[in-house]
Amino acid sequence: MDRYARWNALLELLTDSGRVSVEDAARRLDVSQATIRRDFDQLAQQQMITRTRGGAVASGVSYDLPLRYKTAKHSAEKQRIGEAAARLVSPGTVVGLNGGTTMTEVARALAVRPDLNASGEGAQLTVVTNALNIANELLVRSRMKIVVAGGVVRPQSFELVGPLGGALLKEVTLDTVLLGVDALDVELGAAAHHEGEAAMNSLMVARAKRVVVIADSSKLGGHAFARICPIGKIEVLVTDSGAAPGEVTALREAGVQVICA
Repeated sequence: MDRYARWNALLELLTDSGRVSVEDAARRLDVSQATIRRDFDQLAQQQMITRTRGGAVASGVSYDLPLRYKTAKHSAEKQRIGEAAARLVSPGTVVGLNGGTTMTEVARALAVRPDLNASGEGAQLTVVTNALNIANELLVRSRMKIVVAGGVVRPQSFELVGPLGGALLKEVTLDTVLLGVDALDVELGAAAHHEGEAAMNSLMVARAKRVVVIADSSKLGGHAFARICPIGKIEVLVTDSGAAPGEVTALREAGVQVICA
């Protein structure tokens, strides 16, 4: 296991438990305690964790771990979600995408659909995104037209936020927005941890004819800091088969079409 893989694993351990000792981390990752101490020290220098005597605790930033440190948690589910979401997109349309690990899988699934990359007139897909990593995924793997909203980059998610991007979004119309969220609740709607991301996502929703929320089952019924939109704005939810039946039923009763990939 290389250093970055260990860091991913350590951050996931801290996210799950809030605290971990050097001894326990070394045992779980099958490396020396000296290696874990160095890893903890380096993560603490980056303000990713708080070092304690004999271990580490999760700092506030662990609530919304930077994308580059997130492991492929629920990766199989996210790949299935990405493929199912990509099937909802028609050639020749304009699609909005935001950022996140699940949305990365959506972008990859879109990039390998031959009918979305055809060179014929009217066949090319136009993608509007505020996420630099999503733009890169599509740019290097497809022939789609990519439009990137401006703004200030959030290192946590590689998403662009702020009034510069908002100015662009106010001037475009989206046929469909595929929206990754941090939480989805029938009463509270869709939400994100960061208010800047929520504001950009809300603008995408306002400019879209159809809103499709992309969320693995761990996000359903959850709460996050900043609201994106009420449940009434959402036409379709694409999630995984692990979604709780009660959550799915409540969403369907609220008028949301639920696709369990």
